[in-house]
Amino acid sequence: MIPPWQDPALPAGVRAADLLARMTPQEKIAQLYGVWPGSDETPGGDMAPLQHALSEDVDLTELLPHGLGQLTRPFGTSPVEPAEGVARLASLQERVRGANRFRLPALAHEECLTGFTAWQATIFPTPLAWGASFHPALVKEMASAIGASMRSVGAHQGLAPVLDVVRDPRWGRTEESISEDPYLVATVGTAYVQGLEEAGIVATLKHFAGYSASRGARNHAPASIGPRELADVILPPFEMALRDGGARSVMAAYNDIDGLPAHAHRQLLTELLRDDWDFTGTVVSDYFGVSFLETAHQLVDSPAGAAALALAAGVDVELPAVRCLGAGPLDEELVDRAALRVLTQKCELGLLDPDWAPPAASSAPVDLDPPHMRLLARRLAEESVVLLSNDGTLPLAPEARRIAVVGPLADDPAAMLGCYTFPRHVLLDHPEVPMGVAVPTLLEALRAELPDVEFVDDPVAAELCVVAVGDRSGLFGRGTSGEGCDAADLELPDAQGALLDKALASETPVVLVVLSGRPYALGRWADRCGAVVQAFFPGEEGGPAAAGVLSGRVNPSGRLPVSVPRDPAGQPWTYLAPPLGQRAEASSLDPTPLFPFGHGLSYTTYDWQEPAVDADAFPTDGETTLRLTVRNTGKRPGAEVVQLYLHDPVGKVARPVARLVGYARVPLEAGESAEVHFTFPADLAAYTGPDGNRIVEPGELELRLAASCAEGDVRHAVPVTLTGPERVVGRERRMRCDVRVK
Repeated sequence: MIPPWQDPALPAGVRAADLLARMTPQEKIAQLYGVWPGSDETPGGDMAPLQHALSEDVDLTELLPHGLGQLTRPFGTSPVEPAEGVARLASLQERVRGANRFRLPALAHEECLTGFTAWQATIFPTPLAWGASFHPALVKEMASAIGASMRSVGAHQGLAPVLDVVRDPRWGRTEESISEDPYLVATVGTAYVQGLEEAGIVATLKHFAGYSASRGARNHAPASIGPRELADVILPPFEMALRDGGARSVMAAYNDIDGLPAHAHRQLLTELLRDDWDFTGTVVSDYFGVSFLETAHQLVDSPAGAAALALAAGVDVELPAVRCLGAGPLDEELVDRAALRVLTQKCELGLLDPDWAPPAASSAPVDLDPPHMRLLARRLAEESVVLLSNDGTLPLAPEARRIAVVGPLADDPAAMLGCYTFPRHVLLDHPEVPMGVAVPTLLEALRAELPDVEFVDDPVAAELCVVAVGDRSGLFGRGTSGEGCDAADLELPDAQGALLDKALASETPVVLVVLSGRPYALGRWADRCGAVVQAFFPGEEGGPAAAGVLSGRVNPSGRLPVSVPRDPAGQPWTYLAPPLGQRAEASSLDPTPLFPFGHGLSYTTYDWQEPAVDADAFPTDGETTLRLTVRNTGKRPGAEVVQLYLHDPVGKVARPVARLVGYARVPLEAGESAEVHFTFPADLAAYTGPDGNRIVEPGELELRLAASCAEGDVRHAVPVTLTGPERVVGRERRMRCDVRVK
């Protein structure tokens, strides 16, 4: 007869509790940390902050008899043939199981922000491109494919998505974020979580919380935010991804909030996350985040002290390897609390089942970049490209015969890849290893797209000049964008502005293509270019996607997830500003962006007919539905993105002039129309009032149907009135505007 902890018929919590009761204190602690195989062998730079400084030699022969909680990045640390990686992981899991008396395997986690971060795996667009697509269903489909790929080779947990709301685009990790708008981050990020979790992979929300609000946009710097900004801007994406997405893990952030580091923040990790939001999964540290309580934040003077502080706050697992949790005695009750959560999650993943086995090694090749995943990468890349401006130069005239393609990123595959792609995250330290997947450059894609055109490198001899500028991503200063690659301002990096000036001086019409991880100030050039196209690290199929937009094969439908500034220092800010955060006579600085959040052009035209509203007055616990007919009045198919903004003219605290509360991506054939229904619940008007409670108050509101957040792009403004008493709302509130397209 099998013991209860091995009985699949029993609930996971019951099984985990039975196993926990059989464990020694050291066996329990062993479930709370991991090892990072091969991390000491990586040449060159770190893949995690202070990786080589904080990594310590571990004797597996001494460690493994107690068991092991995690295996860190068995595929994502160095280039390994996928089939060989399966065999290696299976062998390592058998070693882990064979050494401990319960034969428990470890939980294997990997990065998966732009696809499975493994050699030869599909490279999808970066999260900023997900936001630009305004297409959660497609993001969910992508995540499901990523999760299935990871699960097939023996991974259990993915360290994604990033739900940090962009507050200052100079921050290097802007490329990893989805948007400057919390509603877009929440809805797109939740879709990613749903796809990953439905594939059987534990999604890990990061970074909890406030990481993107650091002073001066510096990585790891303190977050100077108040409780209202935290509650109304930073936290909603995490809440939705847990409540609606079913994410089973949360990663604590590196930063402190008002002096209290997230890894030691009991109010955040326990009182809010557990007590208020009813989260039952695991809280994992960011890499070396527990150690940083000692070495960086200086809250304690030893690794053991850091472990005790993090465990008491609510951290369950130390990643990426054991340093602190194995350093000294810990409170047994806290150890039991964390270990029960870890074992419950392992049980949910099947790791406690008596017949569990890792995926078997096979002589057949393992394809991590199959055609259906490349097709998904292409679809998302195409839908994320944003046409910022166009005087009729695009799409390229079919009679064009000689086009110059210039710029440092014109013929460089790095232009397509964010810092969490395997080539930019790992292969920079392995220059002898090929990229592993095909990543056509913009020039290569244009040659394939326009086989009858002669491509030259001198604008003077050409009919048209395409200038490709932007970023090369990297880690900790090895790129112009990426983790630890923060920017002093929003000037195009590496003197690319001078190159663009030179191209414009040729008097040949110029199409500017920006391939980047953040928005850059384009005010110097936008009105001098025939067209401007923005793509945010669009992945392995990004070259063909951008080329398709230039040729006209793809009708652009991307919309800006972040504002594009006019001047390099005039805006790091976001559109979510109250009146005094907008342009005003009180200051000589104008923060108005060149291209606002939500902006994007098309090669067709759309007509938005007068909307109807079911009720223009409804109670503070009620709802109303807006109905809008959109018609494609052009000659080619396209997709319009209808955005719904809330304007609250009077509030108890200073409120943003407008904020996104709903959107619909509406694909339409030429001449076709569709009716869009937005069901707006009064809960979406909630905000944190002066006393710290989230309230919905009676009064007048304006629902704006718009093509961007800018007042000039409002197509229709619908006044509505909330009636009845002021309400205090909590976690039961409705966080979404339900949308139907008929």
